[in-house]
Amino acid sequence: MRRYAFAVVCYFAVLTGVSQAQNSGIRPMHVPAGTVLTFYLQTRLNPANGNAIDQLPKGTVLNIKVLDSIDSDLTRDGAEFRGIVVSPLVSKDEVVIHPDAEVRGLFALLRSRSHPEGFRYELLITGITDGGKMFQLTASLNPSFLDAPRDTAKANSGSGNAPAASEKNNSPSSARK
Repeated sequence: MRRYAFAVVCYFAVLTGVSQAQNSGIRPMHVPAGTVLTFYLQTRLNPANGNAIDQLPKGTVLNIKVLDSIDSDLTRDGAEFRGIVVSPLVSKDEVVIHPDAEVRGLFALLRSRSHPEGFRYELLITGITDGGKMFQLTASLNPSFLDAPRDTAKANSGSGNAPAASEKNNSPSSARK
């Protein structure tokens, strides 16, 4: 009888411990349409065609005006969003990407063992079309895909102001155009 009572106590202790082990709250992300965000170019493992974008160093800054509003409460994982390039991307005194180039991106829920909640929302740029020429690339709001805090990510309003992105809730500021 003691073994049975001990087994029941152990069973409930394990259930209690497991239910408190992981925080299920993922920090929300809310980006109004018209918000200008800073993205960082990531290294491509196998660049397909060795174009000018592939020659740019990791961390190259892209200022993108998001055309579609993104709300983690409503937008599904993997949803596409559109944007436009705000400032030119220059390499060796040559404009590689012009302002107003079209941007394609994805809203993603990423899993990570080292992140406190186990998951985080991320916006990823997957391609830019400039003058009919398409560039495939990867850029994110973080300088790295690692879960380090985003202390350098900025969100700008269309007026040129640059309020910092919220690091506590992992959401860009709610600046409007």
